[in-house]
Amino acid sequence: MKFRRYDSLEEFRADVFDILISDEVCNNLPISIISEANAKSNDGWLMATVTDAQGGISLVALCTKPFNMLLCAPRRAASSCLRDSVGLLSDMLHNIGFDPSGVFAKTELANSFANAFAKGGADTFVRVPMHLMKLTKPAQYDKPSGICRELAEDDLSFVPFWEQAFSADCRVPAHQFSFAENKERIRTRLGLDIHYIWEDGVPVSQAVYGRKTPNGGVITWVYTPPLYRGHGYATAVVGELSNSILARKKTFCCLFAESANKTSRGIYSRLGYYDICEFEQINFS
Repeated sequence: MKFRRYDSLEEFRADVFDILISDEVCNNLPISIISEANAKSNDGWLMATVTDAQGGISLVALCTKPFNMLLCAPRRAASSCLRDSVGLLSDMLHNIGFDPSGVFAKTELANSFANAFAKGGADTFVRVPMHLMKLTKPAQYDKPSGICRELAEDDLSFVPFWEQAFSADCRVPAHQFSFAENKERIRTRLGLDIHYIWEDGVPVSQAVYGRKTPNGGVITWVYTPPLYRGHGYATAVVGELSNSILARKKTFCCLFAESANKTSRGIYSRLGYYDICEFEQINFS
C-alpha cells in the first residue's frame, strides 16, 4: 500500500473524482468541495489517497481545517483492505504532523479511523451519528401561515446568529468563526436564489442550498429558533427549497440529519426524504 499527499488540487481532483461520483449522494460533500474550489483556496488542506497493491485507490481523505476530515472509500473496497488503508493513513498523518480536529464518514469507516488514530483513546471523543437522507420527487406538505422568500440584506443582522446556534447545536466547528466572518460568508448568498427564509410576520425559519453535485443539491443550515418551533415552518421552508432545487433539473436533493433528532428526521420523512446510509461525525477535541 502507498500513501500520497497531493499539493495540486487539479491532480487530486483528476485522481479521485470518478471514485467519488460513483457514489454521488454519499460523497456529496467532497465532490462539492473539490468541484468549487480553486487552486488558491487549498492552502493548509490535506488531500490524500491510499492505494492498494494493484495501484487502485482504496481510500480518499480530504481535510479543510478547521472542519473535520472527510473519508471516502470505493464501494468495491474489501473490509481487510480498508482496515489496512485506514491504518496506513493514520500512521502517515502522525508522521507528517497533521492533526485533524475530527472525522466525518460513513459510520464504520469513521469509527475505524478514530480508533486507529487515537491508538486506544477514542472513548473520549464526541460522537454525533447522522443519517443521510434523499429526495427524488417533489415534496408534498401543508403550508403554515406566512410566506417563503429569498435572503435579503436586512437578514444579515440576525442570520449569522441563527447559523452560529445551528453549528453549536450540531457540534460542528463553524460556530468558532466570528459574527463578522459569518456575516460576510452569508452575504455571498444574496441574489443567488439559494437561501430561503420563511416569514410569518417576522422571519421564523431558514434553509440553504449549500452544496451542489453534478446531479443533485444538498440542503444545509436548516434552523428554526426555539420560540418558533412546532408550527410547521421548517417543513415548509425545506419543502419550498427542495422543490426549487428539483425544478433546476437536479435529479435529487439530500441532507444530513442527526440520528437522535427524531423531530428533524420526521419532518424530512414527511416531505418524502428517505434514509440512504448512516454517517458519524467524531470530534477529537
